[in-house]
Amino acid sequence: MNVWKRLERIRAKKCRKIVGLMSGTSVDGVSLVLAEVCGYKLETKVKLLAYKTYPYPEDLRRMIFKLFGGDEATVENLCLANFVLGEFYAHKIIEFLREAGVEKGEVDLIAAHGQTVYHIPQPRTVNGITTRATLQIGEPSVIAERTGITVVADFRPRDIAAGGQGAPIIAYVDYVLFRSQDKNVAVQNIGGIANVTYLPAGCSIEDVLAFDTGPGNMVIDGIVRRLTRGRLNYDVNGNIAARGKVGEELLKWLVSHPYISKKPPKTTGREMFGEAFVDKVMEKAQKLGVWGEDLVATVTAFTAESIAYNYEVFLGKVDLVILGGGGAKNKTLLGMLQRRLNAEIKTHEDFGIPEQAKEPLGMAVLANETIMGNPNNVPGATGARNRVIMGKIIP
Repeated sequence: MNVWKRLERIRAKKCRKIVGLMSGTSVDGVSLVLAEVCGYKLETKVKLLAYKTYPYPEDLRRMIFKLFGGDEATVENLCLANFVLGEFYAHKIIEFLREAGVEKGEVDLIAAHGQTVYHIPQPRTVNGITTRATLQIGEPSVIAERTGITVVADFRPRDIAAGGQGAPIIAYVDYVLFRSQDKNVAVQNIGGIANVTYLPAGCSIEDVLAFDTGPGNMVIDGIVRRLTRGRLNYDVNGNIAARGKVGEELLKWLVSHPYISKKPPKTTGREMFGEAFVDKVMEKAQKLGVWGEDLVATVTAFTAESIAYNYEVFLGKVDLVILGGGGAKNKTLLGMLQRRLNAEIKTHEDFGIPEQAKEPLGMAVLANETIMGNPNNVPGATGARNRVIMGKIIP
């Protein structure tokens, strides 16, 4: 079928079957959903048909982590990893559809966010050219070639071209799915990085505010890996933190990080709160005598306090908090947030969206708007000058 006719056929459908793909900053694995997305803009209705997260094989996980810094973060390794991940993602999509009992020909689109390996939200100037930058890998052309399905990918760059920070891009999805006429809603994701979307009661898209509050699981995971010498990659259910006591002096030092009090729009990532930051935390903790379970409890409190601080300083009244991301399963972190936030707390599961499915489902919603030719960024979230259509289409 002619490419343009195929795209018009997809656009003409009342409902589109879309595979959403997301790999987050924690690099746990690739999460996939199959969703039926009907309509567009505020008339969007979403039905989740299947979802699954496939853990990264350890060699692929090590390959990705090497790209975050150090001697092995070379252009050669980056180039190779882009295509390796494209092949891996394509293979997992095919496996996912087979397990779901769905033929590839039944799927209209694949929405592939890929893996962020570097994000530069603050402008830099080179040879008189000032710009922000971001890079996601997992070559979408490989995905399209292996699956035979049209791919929408690389969402962030168009927002950056419009003067934004390219993140958080999920704000549009939160607005479509969770806005309320009578409640002020904060949709709080706690992945590697924590981000919030604030939806005032009865808001329009111009009223939406979203930004990264600071680290989510990233610092907790890094500390747990160091303390267990790699035996554990994260604090399961917050069990380690639950046995510890928060070191108040260390917590005060952590919360004084300049990013926490920085005014939105703001985004961050592994460049700020990755391994180099964990090194500093370990060094400071040793000096203060905070170690083991107490250290895990303290960095868990850091995530909770950074979220609470940003609510108190930058958001209006919050009636309802909707938690998502891996951090929502950390019972100790959840308890800390419940004590700090004067609001009702629910999870995405309460709205019929499994924790693993939220972000890839968000990619499916964004791709649906892309294919329909509708803007899908939120300037109040990213700082962009205007609304734009994010996503590149690979037929």
